[in-house]
Amino acid sequence: MKTEFKFSNLLGTVYCRGNLLFTPDGTCLLSPVGNRVTVFDLVNNKSYTLPFAHRRNITRIALTPRGNLLLTIDEDGRAILSNFQRRVALHHFSFRAPVSALAFAPSGRHFAVGVERHVEVWHTPSTPDTNAEGELEFAPFVRHRVYAGHYDNVQSIEWSSDSRFFLSSSKDLTARIWSLDPEVGFEPTTLAGHREAVHGAWFSKDQETIWTISRDGALFQWAYTRKPGAPEPEEDEMEDDANMNWRITQKHYFLQNNAKLTCAAFHPETNLLVAGFSNGIFTLYELPEFNMIHTLSISQNDIDFVTLNKTGEWLAFGASKLGQLLVWEWQSESYILKQQGHFDAMNAIAYSPDGQRVITAADDGKIKVWDVNSGFCIVTFTEHTSGVTACEFAKRGNILFTASLDGSVRAWDLIRYRNFRTFTAPTRLAFSSLAVDPSGEVVCAGSLDDFDIHVWSVQTGQLLDQLAGHEGPVSSLAFTADGGSLVSGSWDHTVRVWSIFGRTQTSEPLILQADVLCVAVRPDSLQVAVSTLDGQLTFWSIGEAVQQGGVDGRRDISGGRKISDRRTAANAAGTKSFNTIVYSADGSCVLASGNSKYICLYSVTTGSLLKKYTVSINLSLDGTQEFLNSKLLGEAGPAGLIDTQGEASDLEDRIDRTMPGANRGDLAARKQRPEVRVPAVSFSPTGRAFCAASTEGLLIYSLDTTTQFDPFDLDIDITPATTLATLHEEKNYLKALVMAFRLNTAGLIQRVYEAIPVDDIPHVVDDLPTTYLPRLLRFVAHNTANSPHLEFNLLWNAALLGRRGRWLKDNAAMCAPELRVVQKAISSIRTELMRVAEENVYTIDYLLAQPKASDVSNKLDLLTSTAHDDSNAASVDGDDDESMEEEDGWIGLED
Repeated sequence: MKTEFKFSNLLGTVYCRGNLLFTPDGTCLLSPVGNRVTVFDLVNNKSYTLPFAHRRNITRIALTPRGNLLLTIDEDGRAILSNFQRRVALHHFSFRAPVSALAFAPSGRHFAVGVERHVEVWHTPSTPDTNAEGELEFAPFVRHRVYAGHYDNVQSIEWSSDSRFFLSSSKDLTARIWSLDPEVGFEPTTLAGHREAVHGAWFSKDQETIWTISRDGALFQWAYTRKPGAPEPEEDEMEDDANMNWRITQKHYFLQNNAKLTCAAFHPETNLLVAGFSNGIFTLYELPEFNMIHTLSISQNDIDFVTLNKTGEWLAFGASKLGQLLVWEWQSESYILKQQGHFDAMNAIAYSPDGQRVITAADDGKIKVWDVNSGFCIVTFTEHTSGVTACEFAKRGNILFTASLDGSVRAWDLIRYRNFRTFTAPTRLAFSSLAVDPSGEVVCAGSLDDFDIHVWSVQTGQLLDQLAGHEGPVSSLAFTADGGSLVSGSWDHTVRVWSIFGRTQTSEPLILQADVLCVAVRPDSLQVAVSTLDGQLTFWSIGEAVQQGGVDGRRDISGGRKISDRRTAANAAGTKSFNTIVYSADGSCVLASGNSKYICLYSVTTGSLLKKYTVSINLSLDGTQEFLNSKLLGEAGPAGLIDTQGEASDLEDRIDRTMPGANRGDLAARKQRPEVRVPAVSFSPTGRAFCAASTEGLLIYSLDTTTQFDPFDLDIDITPATTLATLHEEKNYLKALVMAFRLNTAGLIQRVYEAIPVDDIPHVVDDLPTTYLPRLLRFVAHNTANSPHLEFNLLWNAALLGRRGRWLKDNAAMCAPELRVVQKAISSIRTELMRVAEENVYTIDYLLAQPKASDVSNKLDLLTSTAHDDSNAASVDGDDDESMEEEDGWIGLED
């Protein structure tokens, strides 16, 4: 089994904190999800997560106007510069202080960052396409200037359209105008007058007006006018700048029933202003008349950030309290994107039988269905009234079963998206484990309150039986693949194998040394893996009830020290164990995880650790550090445990809504530190991917790379002449084919396609970037139907479908038109060949009856060798030859 699984995507989390960002073309939305960045393609309905990760949660992201460089900054001010198209991190840099604002200049040559109460302007790192020589700078980050003047943290930075000036707004109740370089007659100007922190300041399109907005909902309009009492200039005289300054010309106020303004954005081209408030309402206004266009409530909590795309048609909102991400088109009043993650921790996950969907169940009582290819949530079920503890698919059909602490087991139809059956016990129980018969006719559930296993009929919904035998809570259930046995694990240190379809309901217990946490049955139904509280993994034969092997995984899963731990990470191994285990598709390996940052992959036959995956390096989570910094330990305890929530400026931020003794706490609290843990893992039915439910979301690890890497940029060097030179002189067929596709000239593509040798077709198909696969498939299908080179085109089809078939299957929705064209072309060829064969069936029979050329040549060789031997014999004894010829009547062949 292959073990080179790589991080592929992050689902289950769509927005955490920080700013949202549209790409320059306005078709993609970038959202910070913890210490990573997720890109939502709003046109193609797909999402992907960039592979690199920060050491802490991301607070600011910015993209160059050309869209080639992405700058992301975390809570500590550490930045990563990456190539957005290639999804590769280029440089790591530290601003040495928390960054609260970030913006690139429209020219793309500079970017400004708000570092505490200062504004720093830096030169944008160069790329090979920014100069004629294609050279890179030795120092990627070069500081241009530092601007000081604010007395509190800078909250936002906005550039003018000509990149000569920029505005900064701060918590010191002011906004300031700065110039990038010294300007003749210009002095930095302070715009004061607000009574609360200024959230934003923007230039108008003609740069004659400035708009500022504060937290109390006050919007001020500033204009460059004459000072009061200044003399008016003569008709033929120019206005003296000494008599001019920026003054408030109009004041507008948002009245939202004592709700505070939390975010705002302005679109200069259309003069649209959108403001979000702490009560979940946003308003859209047209300036300068301050005409209200829309008011809509989209959340019950704060709207943390809002932004507009380049055309001003789409509004993107982020609410971190509930993890909501919305894209709204204000003209049609419709949602372009509406996604929300789980409010609480995920408990269980399950792959659909076809591997195209993943089900997540969480403590918030919600069940979400995620599409693996697109990364979006398809549907959310909210019928459960308490935390959902287990979920499992029926092996056949689109039926999902879930168990919850509300005392119900529910069956869901994933075609009509409805709950069609609900199973309950005679007494109200909190179910914690679930198992479904492979035929989908029987469902079993175990509880932490009752020690019995409840068995229901799916068709009737009636309780069939209660299996008694365990002396402790039933922690895990699993059916064998053949459906003949049910395996149950309990806290009474036993595992029992039940034959629920047999005549007897007795079972022999398998005795273990600690509480059983999880059981998993191998796909061949011959072995069961058991995880216990002491960190052991044991493997038992189901038929013989004997132990076949074991693994001590305490040292493997141990790692990571929480901020409140008294012991080091190396000495905390006794407290670690595997809470969930699952077999691979072929049964050769087992995947295990628990309350740790590691996922362990073991070999079943050898019991050795094959691979250990680290799910997170985010220091904002508790349990990711191996060593704690001693300088953060004071008299009052670790600095991370000191509650500074009461020092917040607003009442709603000072209120502590957590219950006494709660472990996870309020996810929106400022000092909340969730612990890194992996409560569930699941292998894909294909065996080429697995998913893990972690604190940060649903992590997808895959053997198939999803990065669409295109190594060739369309520049002046790509011409038909260079393409043909690459084809004939360099013999680089792959590069020539890609260059032809980039030029998109039909005749050139045809010429390169037909010049590729037959022996090189498999190599070209293997190395072709996935970006061009649909286009090549469409081109080959068209050629197959219209070109006389039948065998050549069929070889291309065989190579594409055989060598890239897995990618085509995973992206069947995107490649469906091309696959239909291929099917139509091959079906047409098959029909034509069948017609020709049927019309010439007797001719074909006659030709098949004729001797083959190889057989005739072999007979001729045999006759020639025989004649040669006979001639030699005739020279020795001619009389014998003559008598033999007369007797046999054979004269042979003459040369």
